[in-house]
Amino acid sequence: MIRAASIAGLMCMLLGASAAPDPAYQKSIEQWRQGYEAILRGDDGWLTVSGLFWMREGENSFGSAPENDVVLPAPVPAHAGQFELHAGKTVVHVNPGVPVTMNGKPVETAELPPDSKTERLHLGDVTFFVHQSAGRYGIRVKDKNSKLRKEFTGLHWFPVNETYRVTAHFVPYPAPKKVRIDIIDGNQDTTDLAGYVEFQLGGKTYRLDAEQDEDTHGLFIVFRDLTGKTTTYPAARFLDTEPPANGTVELDFNKAYNPPCAYNPYATCPLPTPGNRLPIAIPAGEKRYHT
Repeated sequence: MIRAASIAGLMCMLLGASAAPDPAYQKSIEQWRQGYEAILRGDDGWLTVSGLFWMREGENSFGSAPENDVVLPAPVPAHAGQFELHAGKTVVHVNPGVPVTMNGKPVETAELPPDSKTERLHLGDVTFFVHQSAGRYGIRVKDKNSKLRKEFTGLHWFPVNETYRVTAHFVPYPAPKKVRIDIIDGNQDTTDLAGYVEFQLGGKTYRLDAEQDEDTHGLFIVFRDLTGKTTTYPAARFLDTEPPANGTVELDFNKAYNPPCAYNPYATCPLPTPGNRLPIAIPAGEKRYHT
């Protein structure tokens, strides 16, 4: 005969409940969440993104005057220069006397590769650079004094639940698998999948496509689950992992976080691949903003 305690334990697992987490683990998750929010609130965080302007082929003017193609916040000069876009190559031309810098040095003319972490233009508290998405090229603007940053009210999280900290089997593809993905703005782009992770929850097996993070060599997963209908961001959530070791990797959904488009209308976030839309609820990690 199965003891009542065993039945209760099984029910807790199936329903997503758990005993109080290990204090050291609880503290580590809380510290991770605090660190994540600090980055979001920081001078270079997503809350500072205040504009995204798609360029057309040829000349695109920029400055604070509203007639510019790329409108930057004051006190940027009314007419600060032009971006020249030709066949995916962007060159900036700064008007004389406008104190734009890049890597700490004054800039008059420079080529700007897309989504570079170093080739970015600075003018006071404003930073702007080329962003590429779905074959389009735009200028993404960051402002340390943005309205979004000033009005940010903080993040919301599910209680820490070790049920949603699982060990998964990582199956790499022989070569990166290029797939088309939907973007939240209605366009499509491509990405390379490194493989998939296979894991169990509630006695059932699930799998998720995974990309490889070029910087950390860990996995990056875009997923959606049934909590998106009620308590989490409907489009998707993100999950990062450490690099796989001996064919396994830890998936800790207590660290699942919202994509930047959950807070910012100027983000171009990927949506989950069809296989990453889980038919179960995972009440762990970050909840919706403004709930």
